[in-house]
Amino acid sequence: MTNRLTMIDTLSNIEVINRYRLDKEGINYLERILQNKITPLARRNNSLSVRDKILITLRYLATGPIQLNDADIHGVSQPTVSRVINEVISALSSPDIVSSFIQFPIDPDQLRKNQQEFYGLARFPKVVGVIDCIHVRVRAPSMNEEQYVNRKGFHSLNVQLVFDPFDRIIDVVSKWPGSVHDSRILQQSGLFTIFEGGHMPAGQYYLLGDSGYPSKRWLLTPFLNPQPGSESSYNRSHKITRAKVERGIGQLKRRFSVLHGEIAFSPEKVCKVVLACAVCHNICKKLNIQMPSQDDTNDDNDDDTSPQDFTCNGNNAAFLNGLRFRDYVVQTYF
Repeated sequence: MTNRLTMIDTLSNIEVINRYRLDKEGINYLERILQNKITPLARRNNSLSVRDKILITLRYLATGPIQLNDADIHGVSQPTVSRVINEVISALSSPDIVSSFIQFPIDPDQLRKNQQEFYGLARFPKVVGVIDCIHVRVRAPSMNEEQYVNRKGFHSLNVQLVFDPFDRIIDVVSKWPGSVHDSRILQQSGLFTIFEGGHMPAGQYYLLGDSGYPSKRWLLTPFLNPQPGSESSYNRSHKITRAKVERGIGQLKRRFSVLHGEIAFSPEKVCKVVLACAVCHNICKKLNIQMPSQDDTNDDNDDDTSPQDFTCNGNNAAFLNGLRFRDYVVQTYF
């Protein structure tokens, strides 16, 4: 079978990263794990190889518009590019692949490493992850269109992400329309079940979130109006530590510029694109692949991090319990 993309052999590793975001080792690695999922059924002379398909898809994730692939890959039509992207994105977002690369840690040793690394940033104790949501623009869908309009007025998915201190994604939820608030996404997630269901010891492991979340025994948020002293120290440490999620999101978007503009797929397919980007990001971390040298992002601050009045949600007891535990953390450690 003729490989249309043998030009990769003429590129340096830096050039490969700038074009495809993964280096040559990473592309070989992806080829191995996707071999059984996207191998051509027919052995025709003009059929695309597994590597062809991977490079077409990586180029799309790196740039966004499908048309940009045509300039790189001669003799491949846009309908073929679209079909290939759909095939590889579906493979990368399949449950077995996602669970292989994105897992919330439950091993005590890994949790301890996360705590130590986070503590080294600003002396905030017991943190194992930092959480936030991003809005990924989607084309206005034909069904339930109004549900995808976020508070800033554009159509999006609201995607929940949790990062560890090594900038790896340890949880991702990519299925909710842009009008859904961050706190509801969390409440309906597997992450919520892990902590609320007693799978993690109460008060031993914390996530840090912004004021868009309710305070809980396992999810600590900043004070909106901190008093001088311990509360201000807590907020300062919280801000420095939680900046890790902003760094992680920045790296994810810088690697995969498709996440910056409107993705011209149905919301269901956009969910898969986000998962594919998250998987590839963690592969880059696993293989220590450096960031692309150029910064071609254009971040327009689409994220919605507005505070919410959790006293009005009919669950005042849980709300107050979370605030009391935050006070305990402040008094104990700050």
